[in-house]
Amino acid sequence: MIGFSLSHDELLCDGASLTAIAEAVGTPVYVYSSAVMRARYRELDEAFADHPHAIHYALKANSTLAIARLLRGLGSGADANSIWEIEVARRAGFVPADIVFTGVGKSLPELECAVALGVKAINVESSGELARVEAIADRTGAVARVAIRLNPDIDARSHPHISTGLKVNKFGVALGEAAALFASLDHRKALELVAIHVHVGSQITSVEPIQRSAALVARVAAALKQLGRRLEYLDVGGGFGISYDGGEVPTLTDYAAAILGELRGIDLPIVLEPGRSLVGPAGALVARVIDLKRRDGSSEFAVIDAGMTELMRPALYNAFHRIEPVQPRSRPERQYEVVGPVCESTDVVGRDRRLPRLEVGDLVAIRDAGAYGSAMASNYNRRPMPPEVLVDDGAWRIIRRRQTLDDLLAMES
Repeated sequence: MIGFSLSHDELLCDGASLTAIAEAVGTPVYVYSSAVMRARYRELDEAFADHPHAIHYALKANSTLAIARLLRGLGSGADANSIWEIEVARRAGFVPADIVFTGVGKSLPELECAVALGVKAINVESSGELARVEAIADRTGAVARVAIRLNPDIDARSHPHISTGLKVNKFGVALGEAAALFASLDHRKALELVAIHVHVGSQITSVEPIQRSAALVARVAAALKQLGRRLEYLDVGGGFGISYDGGEVPTLTDYAAAILGELRGIDLPIVLEPGRSLVGPAGALVARVIDLKRRDGSSEFAVIDAGMTELMRPALYNAFHRIEPVQPRSRPERQYEVVGPVCESTDVVGRDRRLPRLEVGDLVAIRDAGAYGSAMASNYNRRPMPPEVLVDDGAWRIIRRRQTLDDLLAMES
């Protein structure tokens, strides 16, 4: 079996012992399955096989260099949200023509770098940003490739903190302003409109918002074609959800069917920007129980050595991640509040979890942590970033070592 599975009463990753990894590199530690990433990428690629398409992995989900290289090796392009993610992408082997540059707050230095590099497209978020790109391109004698990001006022039905497609969200150009913006491009020779872009949120677990977004893109593309404006491609974003709690969610094939069903008759390639759906299920954060203490008459606090500094999602979104012992034993179950060591009351990794009775020293795996785990980690309380390990065909290697205090203080005087 690929990914995380029990064998002889121990949790393995692609056949590698999580216990052995934890003993060798210490805890907390992120462990990733190469096989799961490959399988998820191929599933998505095959789901769109009947339509010309390009997958651009969203580096914001996890930009660890080895993971970016793995995705590039599978044929992926990159979706970057900062000039620093663009530079990580380049170091991972992506060329500028493989990179789309997304983000609501691109600074002038970032735009200058992107225009100079000649990225596949700058996904423009406002008329002001478009004017800034134009001024840079005009001054430098370049022609900047741009895509206009539309705000379709579509509810992704996900957590409000990761919704990006409603008119109250900061992202994209309102539909009422887009027509004038498109018309203005006829006389702006330093700009080349190559695409329209829409992305309505993250962790979308219903195909309906995805379908509505695709339908909108198709309508706008058809209207632009009627006006004689030919696009190179349509960027339909990402946001495909995964199952954190073991419940049913649409498959990548379901997402593809929802999109392609709305694009019949539109003879343009599409760009996809998946992140979580490719790497989320491929990662687990392995931690050790460092204390147990009474919570109330029926439950205990299980204090582990990983918390909001390693995995921000539970504190930030009240997000759910499955937690399971690495070596489950035949013990009666007990209810636990699984908490981290950080000096904040919000540092709760899992609320009211029933687990086989834990002991100090036990290892636990926090599942589906491959996306927005290490990428959001911090040094609060001067805690070092954890190491990251990549497993491939039963063999594992460290792809990011644990930070040291010298690393933390290197930029200070």
